[in-house]
Amino acid sequence: MPDSVLICYCTCPDAGSARTLAEALVGEGLAACVNRLPGVQSTYRWKGEVVTDSEELLMIKTTTARFPALKERLLALHPYELPELIAVPVAQGHEAYLDWVRDPG
Repeated sequence: MPDSVLICYCTCPDAGSARTLAEALVGEGLAACVNRLPGVQSTYRWKGEVVTDSEELLMIKTTTARFPALKERLLALHPYELPELIAVPVAQGHEAYLDWVRDPG
């Protein structure tokens, strides 16, 4: 059975930190692709207060095998005290694309 593909979600406080993370993860072979979506408005509870911030959302395409190293690297580079990192398994997709995520060459 081939390595499972994951889409990981991570928010960043600005375009600069999002670009740094995306380039590091792809450049180091931890992700095949990272999409950066600017203009995300996030409302959340933090340290007892409701906060609304503008963020940039990363959609990171990787595999279960690469996830532990990706997580370690992302946590080391991320500027937040508690970064969001959520991995969702891909149940179905274009098999040729999923093969590329597994081995982007």
